[in-house]
Amino acid sequence: MQRHNLTPRPNWQQIVEQQGLSFHTPDTLPPGARPYWDESACYEFTSAEIDGLEAAGNQLQEMCLAAAQHVIDNQRYAELEIPADAVPLIEWAWNEEPPALYGRFDLLYNGGGPPKLLEYNADTPTSLLEAAVIQWYWLKDIYPDADQFNSLHEKLIAKWKDIANYLSKPVYFASADYPEDLLTIAYLRDTAEQAGLNTQQLLMQDIGWNEPRQCFVDLDPQELAIKSIFKLYPWETMLDEDFATQALRTYKNMTWIEPIWKMLLSNKGILPILWELYPNHELLLESRFVNSSSGWTPAPGWVRKPMHSREGANITMVGLDGNKLETPGPYDNRLQIDQRLGPATIFPDGGNPGRWPVIGLWMIDQECCGMGIRESAGPITDNFSSFVPHFFR
Repeated sequence: MQRHNLTPRPNWQQIVEQQGLSFHTPDTLPPGARPYWDESACYEFTSAEIDGLEAAGNQLQEMCLAAAQHVIDNQRYAELEIPADAVPLIEWAWNEEPPALYGRFDLLYNGGGPPKLLEYNADTPTSLLEAAVIQWYWLKDIYPDADQFNSLHEKLIAKWKDIANYLSKPVYFASADYPEDLLTIAYLRDTAEQAGLNTQQLLMQDIGWNEPRQCFVDLDPQELAIKSIFKLYPWETMLDEDFATQALRTYKNMTWIEPIWKMLLSNKGILPILWELYPNHELLLESRFVNSSSGWTPAPGWVRKPMHSREGANITMVGLDGNKLETPGPYDNRLQIDQRLGPATIFPDGGNPGRWPVIGLWMIDQECCGMGIRESAGPITDNFSSFVPHFFR
């Protein structure tokens, strides 16, 4: 694994915009921050490293499914901050196996040893268009004789075709009104349409409720019932909102993608359970639940994280030297876990301070089939971290 500094393509902004990436550069960047899409650098891997990462993703998927079964068998929902009224439907969906589409493992990796799992975004991962499409066209322009770990686009279309008979038409695609979420939804909708599905798109806040008919409805004047929906919106957030009761009551009458059992994997509480089931596994970092006796600060060499948080918010990291790094955020009322610091993954950046990559391994239909890399100026990935392309030979 090597990091290369490059000269970006002339007019790269227009190129990626034409390919669908409209938010390549944030409106406001803090000092020293890079554009979101950053092709001033890339990472090169060997084919053996790619094979190892692919195998790690597939193995982690098996381990996580086993951990989810353990939570169900041992009724450990409260430890994962899962509300009791969601439990019967989680167990029903787990046993009935309604369609599930995708997820993304985030890992530390520097090429010098096995990758280490940081977390599993099994419910609402973004940066999909960048991984599936934008970096692929970059590869064809810059390294046309190289390869890339990336069959995401083809696998997504194949998966939609596979589950088409389970879905009522049209299939709705909904998200919050954020540029990255809207872009991800638009791309997923496009892959569904390429698979032959009839689709509609709307915002989560525009979903209506028809009380006499006891169903969710769209914006059509006739209030058409929503029967199948892909929602890029976290289940834990949905269950805190006003329509949670209706969503749970009508869950079995609809097809939600992702299914509600993804709550077992899309929070960081699954990490201590994985460590219990697979102690000292080479792909895991030691993790433990935080309780009242843990004190206010993690021990040196540990990172404290809320069960549910995003974009590096509310993280406390204490180095082996005792130096503490904290990030603000809105998740300070959540249960927490501690995770041991992983191996240093800082790469040189010419004469600049080093850069810290996080590997995102994409799972489609339980199969690892692609990779994206987010790169930061420090050890915590946040909303100013860049997406950097990769290739292998």
